[in-house]
Amino acid sequence: MSTVSGITPTTAKTASTTGSGTNISSDYQMFLKLLTTQMQNQDPTDPIDSSDYAVQLATFSGVEQQVKTNELLTSMTTQLGLLGVTQYAGWVGMEARVAAPAYFDGTTPLSIAPNPVTGADQAVLVVKDAAGTEVARRDVGTTAETIDWTGTDSSGNALPAGVYSFELESYNAGTLLSTDPAEVYSTIAEVQGTAGGSVLVLRGGAQVSPADVTGLRDPDQRI
Repeated sequence: MSTVSGITPTTAKTASTTGSGTNISSDYQMFLKLLTTQMQNQDPTDPIDSSDYAVQLATFSGVEQQVKTNELLTSMTTQLGLLGVTQYAGWVGMEARVAAPAYFDGTTPLSIAPNPVTGADQAVLVVKDAAGTEVARRDVGTTAETIDWTGTDSSGNALPAGVYSFELESYNAGTLLSTDPAEVYSTIAEVQGTAGGSVLVLRGGAQVSPADVTGLRDPDQRI
C-alpha cells in the first residue's frame, strides 16, 4: 500500500506564509485535505501517532493566527499614520524653524536662527550648496536673533536658486569651539504618513520629523 509522507510543521508554516486573507483560508483547506489523505494512506502496521496530528494542526493554526495578527498591526499602523497626517495638515504652508537644508528661490531671503554656544565671542555662518561645497562665509557676531541670508557668496555675488545648508562655527579668542547645524525657516510643502510616523516635506525636498521643529510661523506675519 502506498504511503503519504507526514506533513511537518515546516510545511504548514510555508503554506501559511505564502499569502494572506483569502490565501490563508485556501491554504488551510489544502492542509486539511493533505492531512486527510495522509490518514487514509498511512501504513496500517505503523500508523502515525494521533499526537502528531494534533501538533500539525496546532502549528498550522498558530501560524495562521500570527499572520492575521501581523495584518491587524499593519492596518493599525496605517490608521495611526493617517491620524498624524490630519494632526499636522494645518502646518502645510507654514514656515518651520528646523536644522535642515533649505530651498532658496533666487530672490527671497532665508531667515536663519543662529545659536552660538555658551562662551563664544564670535560666530561665523557657513553656507554650503547641494553638493556640500562652501559658497559663503559670514561673521554674525554672537547674536541669537534671526538674521536674513540674501543668497550671496562671500564676495557679494548672487547665488543661483537651489538647496543650501547652513552651519554655525562658534569661536572663543580665535579657537573653534564647535560647528553646529544652523536652524532655518523653511516652508512646509507636504505632510506624509509613514510606518514610522508623520514626516514633514519641506520646500526643496528635505524631510524632517515634526519633533525636530523648534518654531512655526505664518510666512505672511514675519517680524
